[in-house]
Amino acid sequence: MNKLLPLPLLVLIAVGLSVMVSSFATARPIRELADFSGVRDNQLVGYGLVVGLDGTGDQTMQTPFTTQSLSNMFSQLGITIPPGTNMQLRNVAGVMVTARLPAFSRPGQRLDVVVSSVGNARSLRGGTLLMTPLKGLDGSTYAVAQGNLVVGGAGAESGGSSVQVNQQAGGRIADGALVEREVPVALGAGGYLDLQLREADFTTAERMVQAINRSFGSQVAGAVDAGLVRVHSPDNDNERVRFIARLQQINVTPQAPPARVVLNARSGAVVLNGQVTLGPAAVAHGNLSVVIDTAFGVSQPSPFGDGRSVVVPDSDISVREQVGALKFVEGADLMEVIDALNALGATPTDLMTILEALKAAGALHAELEVI
Repeated sequence: MNKLLPLPLLVLIAVGLSVMVSSFATARPIRELADFSGVRDNQLVGYGLVVGLDGTGDQTMQTPFTTQSLSNMFSQLGITIPPGTNMQLRNVAGVMVTARLPAFSRPGQRLDVVVSSVGNARSLRGGTLLMTPLKGLDGSTYAVAQGNLVVGGAGAESGGSSVQVNQQAGGRIADGALVEREVPVALGAGGYLDLQLREADFTTAERMVQAINRSFGSQVAGAVDAGLVRVHSPDNDNERVRFIARLQQINVTPQAPPARVVLNARSGAVVLNGQVTLGPAAVAHGNLSVVIDTAFGVSQPSPFGDGRSVVVPDSDISVREQVGALKFVEGADLMEVIDALNALGATPTDLMTILEALKAAGALHAELEVI
């Protein structure tokens, strides 16, 4: 069962967010606000085998792909498995291997990999990943992974009882993959660089253009739309690197985010940012509860009678409603909003309903987002 946040915690969350929102009003370097088009990570994935498990591998009768993969690998190593052989491989597991290939990676560099079981292996602890090609979206191999796994979980079992801490069907290998092929990055192609804003906003894009042009003393930047700023760059590679390094350090004051209230329906969390305000409104809040209480009594027959004792249920049903009076709520800044909502004495779950009603009434001046 999810725990609901106590209402006083709403004050702490809101105060913390007010500090965060105030930081949006300060200047931040461009490298924190935008990324260069084409400079991005690439996802890699591959299928491999983990060996050396202590009897915790795949049950081969239920995961035939593990046996098939091992037979294929043996054939490449010059070992022939007779057809129809039933290999009981308790120390082998079929796994999926994933990695992230950063931009500008060169052959010979190392990557961290994540290894996850795809069969019914109970644990990958102590296993070794065999050579696994990691492919990109185009089907080409960009890295090769191999090494000993580090599994964060632990478990033990004896006499039919077992205990486990965290999951053991996945692990990591630090620097477990070698890059075999680089992904070309067309940086500065056509004589310009495209800056993609992480949060598209027309005001922020305009301020970024002004800050870049002011820093370089010429009209080198222009806004294409709310999420893209195009900058002319030098043709020489060395000068382009120097230009980008200077460009990333330019400070820009982004536009403050819009007023927003986020409701987490699963955990009961209610989060408000510093732009939220409340218009004049009256709210009545009360809880309705139905209580059913059943007591069991025994009916005894008269002495020397022919009857017998029977259980007689006695049910008591009551309906209780908490008294709720109309309360005036209004707030021009964040702390006034918090004080007004706390004055209602509602739980976070009730507060979600109240905020939705205030939004429908037009008194909540903020976007309402339910996650």
